[in-house]
Amino acid sequence: MTPTVSPLQLAVIVGSTRSGRFGPTVAKWFVELAAQRQELGIDLIDLADIQLPPHMSDNPGEQGAQALAEMGARLANADAFVVVTPEYNHSYPAPLKNAIDWHFTQWQAKPIGFVSYGGLSGGLRAVEHLKQVFTELHAVTVRDTVSFHGAAQQFDALGLPIEPAPSKAAATKLLDQLVWFGEALRSARSERPYVA
Repeated sequence: MTPTVSPLQLAVIVGSTRSGRFGPTVAKWFVELAAQRQELGIDLIDLADIQLPPHMSDNPGEQGAQALAEMGARLANADAFVVVTPEYNHSYPAPLKNAIDWHFTQWQAKPIGFVSYGGLSGGLRAVEHLKQVFTELHAVTVRDTVSFHGAAQQFDALGLPIEPAPSKAAATKLLDQLVWFGEALRSARSERPYVA
């Protein structure tokens, strides 16, 4: 009898907190696609909803400590991550860097994929910067990404891509890679703890 394998827990992180941001539209589309896969359980983490302390401190305060504990538990529970990020000034948003830096072991030996959006570059410069950061945190970034160039013009009034086939194909490829790495790394972590 084949043992039952629990779904991979995928945390999808919305990296922008700006007023009027486009990130929730992109994240909603991606989460709806990912949720169709039976091998995945989804946790949508919107940084705008979690009041993390604004900078690293030995004393984040009671509210900050509570937010850090909540965020840390959700990240620790994840087997894989997707970061939904815009590109601001050729890089990624400061609140996203803050959320990354407050945590360490939660990222280790887990795969991370990226869905980016922006102007002409589609957020790809932000992704390149994020790959360097997550490599330093002992995470495994997957090769393929989903990118929306001129994102506001790529979605209709219902929040769906105007040309769905290319973006769905890119998302499917990204999810395939995340599942492969997620299952392999989860198995490896269960056999022996990762050594940083």
